[in-house]
Amino acid sequence: MWIFVLKKAASFIIALRYRGIPAKYKYFYRDTIVCKLNQIRYFFKDYMLKKPYKVISFEGEFAAELQFALPFAYWHYKNGTLKATRSFAQTKELYFFSKDHEEIFTERSNEGNYNFELPRILYSQDYHMKKWLPVPLKSIYQNDIYHFDKPMLIIANKFNSEWDGPPVNFIGLELLHTIITQLNGRYTIIYNRPQPGNIVNDNSAIYDLQDFEWLTNTHPEVLLLDHLFRENKIKAYNFNHFQLCVYANCSNFISVHGGTATLASYFGGKNLILSKQGPEHYFSCFKKLYPQFSGAAIYHAASDEELSDLVNKIF
Repeated sequence: MWIFVLKKAASFIIALRYRGIPAKYKYFYRDTIVCKLNQIRYFFKDYMLKKPYKVISFEGEFAAELQFALPFAYWHYKNGTLKATRSFAQTKELYFFSKDHEEIFTERSNEGNYNFELPRILYSQDYHMKKWLPVPLKSIYQNDIYHFDKPMLIIANKFNSEWDGPPVNFIGLELLHTIITQLNGRYTIIYNRPQPGNIVNDNSAIYDLQDFEWLTNTHPEVLLLDHLFRENKIKAYNFNHFQLCVYANCSNFISVHGGTATLASYFGGKNLILSKQGPEHYFSCFKKLYPQFSGAAIYHAASDEELSDLVNKIF
């Protein structure tokens, strides 16, 4: 009921202040206002009483969790008001600061993104967020195990259904070949495309790009994160924990739209993101939000051609 009232109030504000925005984006503007208004309820507890009370539960997609739920929880931890966190399997290491973290949810969904207890949800016209702090995953998980003679460069790919349709944002084999040929003399390249058994699904189908066998045969110099995980020299508890340990030692990333790009943005250095479509473009997320995760330099390529050109310029 409370959120319904806030949505009505926010819709009135949108009608007055944002008449010229495209209709398909208006509800994102509205949701931002709802999130801001909802936080007023907690002013006394957050800024005056400051005792542990906040239980943060998140059932949405991986990208949204990294963008809004995790930094919100970290803010409450630093503020002394975090009581507990609730999320999916393989998230305990993300919420390393939480004294009471339970992995109780089983399937991520778009509906779970609409958690108005957070300072923002999904896309926003305003990313100057209160109650949001970047989580120092890099400093927490840096280690002496995953170091190589040449600097590391991680290519973080995916090949999933998107927006109830076929894959859109992915690095195909031809482009992979071009990138690897350009960079393998300068970097130790690690390739990561998480498999269904390694992660909690974001309610999208994961297809076979036939990339692993192709890489093994065509570019045996490229290290596969999946193979490194089988060795698991660092004794990580799960695949997500292992990703954090390897990513923490890297400062060069090529990633793709979604949770893949969001995670890579948490580790400083440079992150070149391939994103061909999505509301992120309209809301300038790659300029306004993604650099906030760690101070990383974020570069956005909107096509395969742009990605190839930026690889030459940046790496």
